[in-house]
Amino acid sequence: MRHIISILSCVTALFAAAQRPLPVTGSWLNLFYQDERNKYTNPEAVDNTDPDLWRAKIDQMHRMGIEYVVLMAVANDGKADYPSKIMPLAYSSDRKSPVDAILDRAADNGMKVFLSIGWAENQDDNLKRPEILNRQLEIMDELAALYGVHEAMYGWYLPVEDCLGPVLPESSVKAVNRLVDKARKLTPGKKTMISPYGFFCSDFDNPLFAERIGRLKVDIIAYQDEVGCVREEFPLPRLRENWKKIKAVHDRTGIELWANCELFTWEKDLNSRKSALIPAAQGRITGQLQAATDGGVSRIISFASCGIFDDGSDNYTLGQPGISAAAYKEYRRWLKGDEKYLLLEQSMSGKLANRAKDDSKPFFDGIYGDENPSNKAWQKLASGNTDFELDTKGCSRVFLRFLDCRKKGLRLPYKVALSVPDENGNYRLVAVKDIPHYPNDLHDTWIEGIVLTIPESDKARVSILCDGTTLLDEITLL
Repeated sequence: MRHIISILSCVTALFAAAQRPLPVTGSWLNLFYQDERNKYTNPEAVDNTDPDLWRAKIDQMHRMGIEYVVLMAVANDGKADYPSKIMPLAYSSDRKSPVDAILDRAADNGMKVFLSIGWAENQDDNLKRPEILNRQLEIMDELAALYGVHEAMYGWYLPVEDCLGPVLPESSVKAVNRLVDKARKLTPGKKTMISPYGFFCSDFDNPLFAERIGRLKVDIIAYQDEVGCVREEFPLPRLRENWKKIKAVHDRTGIELWANCELFTWEKDLNSRKSALIPAAQGRITGQLQAATDGGVSRIISFASCGIFDDGSDNYTLGQPGISAAAYKEYRRWLKGDEKYLLLEQSMSGKLANRAKDDSKPFFDGIYGDENPSNKAWQKLASGNTDFELDTKGCSRVFLRFLDCRKKGLRLPYKVALSVPDENGNYRLVAVKDIPHYPNDLHDTWIEGIVLTIPESDKARVSILCDGTTLLDEITLL
């Protein structure tokens, strides 16, 4: 019992003062099926005009901790999901509209909704075309009249998802500002938000980059982190620096800095309208949330949580069969502060010390790798069994970090075991953990951790069993 209390005390002391990553507190809702990307998140076979569907999903998002709901679009293919007078209805007139159902249930839950003003035509709206911009302004007129004083109406999502890189186009600045001017005139005090992409190719050092961001009149910019879209082969290492660079830009403006963390990966090809969005591994998501938080964002929202996670609690199950429910449970495990994820977060932020630090040995030098297999901290373990002898005096746990990168032929071990010597010096097995391979690993690279509790012993042996090449960077004694 004293040993258990000692372990708990150590965990409490280690993380009490540490800032955990911000959780996901906002999410887009996509009301329409457009293409194969929506195969699981908003299936073609589902009645997407059913108000009960959206009530159920708003409730589920609320249970997940979502505070902000962002509508991707309120119209598509010339039909509206709200009681429009300028477009035919996409839903039956004897039903409550999806937009009304979402706003009303969000109000019941104390949630805040960003209304969209798209699409004038479809998901490829081009605001450079005057007729598209004018129709979006007409949609805003209607929505303001219908919902401008609704309890849940928090602001506007302006679907100007233009590329930041190398700098935001002047045409985007003008389009955003015209929409913001209109929004403020119609609904004074309501927030306005955009969510551009292009971090990976942005020229942060170009004075024009900061100048154009600074001229935007929008209240919030929720930058797409592009990790799900894998715009770079290994996006997370450079993303950490890019968040800090964009934070420096925002510090000179009055614009709130939010992160749009992509919680999805792809079932088939990357960034293809013929490939479904499916849940990413929690290890990858943890890295995204940590990077955004360390970079100074004030809030993390996501495209998307609905249909990526599903808790299976209602009659409208969305998401990849089986895996979306498992992904939801794993996210909740992270949210509640599972020790493995706490240690991963600390190691990603450079705040996890190794009590066995030995600069002469790569697995005990206190240096942790990032999500790139070429990082020198990662060391290869060959297929088979690899043993490490540990001096565990005064230590209660051992934490091991591995890199999962299927696209480079690198996999996690399938088992990790811990043994300690008996009074005769013979090692006996005291703990073993199987390491399941996450199925949605076609495109992503992420860090996985394993924690083992050490019985009171001055020595221990960790055995790592691999069925292929495995990367390990550190064996941390705590």
